[in-house]
Amino acid sequence: MSTMYFDITDFRLFVNVADTSSLTRGAERTFLSVPAASNRIKNIEERLQLRLLDRSPQRIVLTEAGRAYLNGARQVLSRLDQLGSELQQFTSGLSGQVRVQANTTAVTEYLPPILSRFLKAFPDVQVGMREKTSAEIVRNIRDGGADIGVISGSVPTDGIESVPFVSSQLMLITPPEHPLLQRQYVYFKDTLEFPFVSLMDGAASNEFYARAAAAIQKTMIIRVQVAGTDAIIRMVEAGAGIALVPKASLTRLASLAAIGARSLSDAWSIREFRVCARRFDELSPIARTFATLLLDGYRQQPNGAPLDY
Repeated sequence: MSTMYFDITDFRLFVNVADTSSLTRGAERTFLSVPAASNRIKNIEERLQLRLLDRSPQRIVLTEAGRAYLNGARQVLSRLDQLGSELQQFTSGLSGQVRVQANTTAVTEYLPPILSRFLKAFPDVQVGMREKTSAEIVRNIRDGGADIGVISGSVPTDGIESVPFVSSQLMLITPPEHPLLQRQYVYFKDTLEFPFVSLMDGAASNEFYARAAAAIQKTMIIRVQVAGTDAIIRMVEAGAGIALVPKASLTRLASLAAIGARSLSDAWSIREFRVCARRFDELSPIARTFATLLLDGYRQQPNGAPLDY
């Protein structure tokens, strides 16, 4: 009887596909492209000479053989996790460094709760966090200057891998009874008639807004600059100006201040965030753990809602 070959990534992929009933979402969870995931499933079935999945446009259903394979895959992965836990007693704990770069919204809203959980679980790991624009992040990931990035917008990602993360609506906040609140639809160009409260110079979001204004031959009127989103909201409440903040920030802080809010109506105001790496399967074990924790932490959060610490 010939020896049968099994692959751990195949096991993880199959479990993720089964859990989501979707090849696309299963591939994302395994940090694989859809074509690569499809090819792996095909190779598994060819090696075993068994059909494991029935595919339809709506969903994927496991065959009887597929359910048996899934059960075995879960047992193997569970045993590997158990083995890792057993061996951990012989080490002083995982150590090393994870280099993370993210844009302003990700740094202020999405990464803090994940970072808190990660450092509690791995106290000997050092996380180097840098705020950059999405274009800078892609370039640094490609050049090896960062392990993991969180980007948004339509920045090209040639030469690196990326997977969907969260969506976030950009919100306009104003003092109560501001004239912009009387409009049914508010576009970015409408806001440029009024003075802004913004983050300090160098914030990635400032560069993004400045480029958006320049694209329509306008400039932003910056009246006050502060160090964080909390301070922006307080300044707006005090009447210092208007501001643009992610919906995640507003969800977290709006109840603490008397302000008005409107969704921007520009198409680009709904920002799609992605987690990226040069190659996910080449990340160090601890960097891959961070990426998995980041993605799993927000997978069930509607519209990029912030997590509790």
